Amino acid sequence: MDLEHRKKLQIDRLRTRSNLELVIEGPVPADRLSTYAMHPSLDAFRRPSEQHIALVEIAELEEGRIILARHDDTVVGYVTFHYPDELERWSEGGMEDLIELGAIEVADEYRSFGIGKRMIRLAFAEEQLENVIVYTTEYYWHWDLEGTGLNVWDYRSMMENLMKTSGMVWYATDDPEICSHPANCLMVRIGKDVPLSSIERFDSVRFHDRFMY
Repeated sequence: MDLEHRKKLQIDRLRTRSNLELVIEGPVPADRLSTYAMHPSLDAFRRPSEQHIALVEIAELEEGRIILARHDDTVVGYVTFHYPDELERWSEGGMEDLIELGAIEVADEYRSFGIGKRMIRLAFAEEQLENVIVYTTEYYWHWDLEGTGLNVWDYRSMMENLMKTSGMVWYATDDPEICSHPANCLMVRIGKDVPLSSIERFDSVRFHDRFMY
């Protein structure tokens, strides 16, 4: 398969209740992304400066996509899309049309504006991801339970509702990490242009014990 990675820069604008204008855009090219600064509270995964480098590296990948929200030239939220890590189960099928929705993060003071939903909706605009299967793995140990004040089940519900914005739905799997806690989950969106052969291959990755489905 010689997959076409459909990338068309989309731009949206959001005016907050405090009259800030935020720009939602993506997939952002690496050279453009490198000119932006990172908000200091974007530190869920690593220090903001290191995360900035990681985002630029993802944007440089043929399949990589960064969707972001910014205030002026400061990134206040982002979503990443890329191939599965080669050490994870999801890379086992060697699928060119399987893309992970990886990290999603919004700076603390911007979390009440619906930025996450706007970024995810924009990522799927113009049928850019209709020829791929997009999946995300949600693990409770990555969630900011302390910062949000939510319990694990309310946070799970919040994440499910966020992912449903793009049409992603819960899928069963026997992956040990996901099965290690009932709050963990796999969510998937299969684009309308994905061939049946890819869907079947993805099913074989989801379940190593085939009798379970």
